[in-house]
Amino acid sequence: MPIQRELAGAGVPVKIWTDDVDERSIEQLSNIATLPFVHHHVAAMPDVHLGIGATIGSVIATHRAIIPAAVGVDIGCGMVAARLSLTGNDIDEKRLRKVFDQISRDVPVGRAQHKDARVQIQAVRPFEPGLAALVKRHPRLLKAFGTFSKWANQMGTLGGGNHFIEVCLDEHDRLWVMLHSGSRGVGNAIATYFIELARKDMERHTVHLPDRDLAYFEEGSAHFADYVEAVHWAQEYAMANRRTMLDLVLTALARHLPPFSVTTEAVNCHHNYVARERHFGADVWVTRKGAIRAGAGELGIVPGSMGARSYIVRGRGNPESFCSSAHGAGRRMSRTAAAKRFNEQDLARQTEGVICRKDKGVVDEIPGAYKDIDAVMANQRDLTEVLHTLKQVVCVKG
Repeated sequence: MPIQRELAGAGVPVKIWTDDVDERSIEQLSNIATLPFVHHHVAAMPDVHLGIGATIGSVIATHRAIIPAAVGVDIGCGMVAARLSLTGNDIDEKRLRKVFDQISRDVPVGRAQHKDARVQIQAVRPFEPGLAALVKRHPRLLKAFGTFSKWANQMGTLGGGNHFIEVCLDEHDRLWVMLHSGSRGVGNAIATYFIELARKDMERHTVHLPDRDLAYFEEGSAHFADYVEAVHWAQEYAMANRRTMLDLVLTALARHLPPFSVTTEAVNCHHNYVARERHFGADVWVTRKGAIRAGAGELGIVPGSMGARSYIVRGRGNPESFCSSAHGAGRRMSRTAAAKRFNEQDLARQTEGVICRKDKGVVDEIPGAYKDIDAVMANQRDLTEVLHTLKQVVCVKG
């Protein structure tokens, strides 16, 4: 159950599904709660931690306004998972190492992209008209994300940071593929461009905010409709990016594992996005910044860190969370702090049994930098029901 906090100066209550929350995050949540267009209350999931402007793990329902920085710069970032017909009896370390190498070759990670768009042209083509229309109205966008080939060639790529591709086993020793990614460079460019427009609008109208990253667009304002169009374009691109990558990963597995079929796609869901929904008697814009939708019966994915369990869940439709759930373990410390505290030997110990990178370049993603995923799940028993528990055997990081 949530801990309701009546924060000083806040316009609406803040409901938090954990007592493991730092004071800076509390301050951010309080800032959000003071905004006059926030509806009913602010919800903070059990993986809550400090973000830019809006707290990661927050769910914000708003009347006739959207905060672009709350949606975030990786618009549509989320997860997809699929269960295969294989079991643990069909794999061994030799095969899994070949799978790791094959995925690493076939799916560009970090700043890398495909050399051309021919492989994923069918996935890219539906997005051309919408982007062309946006660029016509906002020519600076083209400069922000580059030529057609750049965003098209990033379709089916992982990116960096906490994005990953995993091969996992569930509680019945069945094989799963799971991955985490978003709208790549084009989504970042769209977000950055509109965040800056929102800030300029606030300055132009002398709107005083507790944090400049809470700059917003109101319905009917000059850029609101274009932002909604752009953010939905990026969210669809992110979803297609995950589908395309999943196909590439399944093809990579097929080269080194026994023949298999995909028995189910658990879910392809965003956890950084905005959508129009109805809550507490009103039609509102709901921004989930590091949270998944968990309506009654809806499936979702709540991943742990690269050495911890992940969960396939079914939503309970809890209205107090705006039908939402945590999106993962949530960081306990910054990347800089993690890199200072831990080393490669720590990473090797904490990812024992997982075929993955264990070098200095991913120490900031060490499990110890994240909250305990099992504690997160325990705190949100009223938000989700666990259907499957996954443990990775292969993890490819950006």
